[in-house]
Amino acid sequence: MSKSVLYLLLIISVMVSSCIPTQDLIYLQKKNNSQEGTSISAVESKPYRLQTNDVLSITIKAIDPKLAAIFSPTNEGVSGGKSESGLYFDGFTVDDHGNVRVPVLGELNVIGYTLDEIRVRIEKQLLAEYFNTEANIFVTVKLAGFRYTINGEVGSTGTKTLFQEHVTIMEAVANSGDITITGNRKAVTIMRKTPTGVQMQDLDLTDINVMQSPYYYLQPNDYIYVKPLKQKTWGTGKTGIESLGTIITLLSLATTTYLLLKN
Repeated sequence: MSKSVLYLLLIISVMVSSCIPTQDLIYLQKKNNSQEGTSISAVESKPYRLQTNDVLSITIKAIDPKLAAIFSPTNEGVSGGKSESGLYFDGFTVDDHGNVRVPVLGELNVIGYTLDEIRVRIEKQLLAEYFNTEANIFVTVKLAGFRYTINGEVGSTGTKTLFQEHVTIMEAVANSGDITITGNRKAVTIMRKTPTGVQMQDLDLTDINVMQSPYYYLQPNDYIYVKPLKQKTWGTGKTGIESLGTIITLLSLATTTYLLLKN
């Protein structure tokens, strides 16, 4: 085998091994274990149970708005007028003891409860101590922003806040500028804090079956880490053109060094 053929085969093998396959970049593909035409139903998200440092938005409405306003922490009352970001800063923070301090109602222990359970508790306390059934009280309890942290190979890292109740991993990635071309979509790590410790799970976002994972729906305060592909550490290039340019540069450097030493 001539040297030229050997060099050509070497160049082709380096280009093939260093390029990122298209299959590694496409989300939610039907893999071998997915039957053609089979519908994939996402796993429903379980009700979130509150943890320390969560921020709640609690609003109380009634026929008499002046009476209901005494339960609001701001002068704007419970009739609204605040933006969603304002609710985040003026909300009720769960302290280290698992309590929130609500005007008039005092301290309420909310750690480990769902939002709906807290709403029912507040309604019962209001009816028992401050209102009658004719007051038509209406209580709303929400998280003042869905917060998560994302790091690694994404367009925009850091702690993000979305003002919606349910967030999927795909929505979180899209809100962070998408995974870069050197990010590993097949091993996106979710770290989740629970009462028993921290749970970790890798998700393959290129497989449509990821929608059946209990980690497909995020929970507040989840940490997401996108690992880099091995092609990034090699530094040979992400596409065939970039790899070819790297090879030509190296060959030119080797040829120049050889000629200088020979002379």
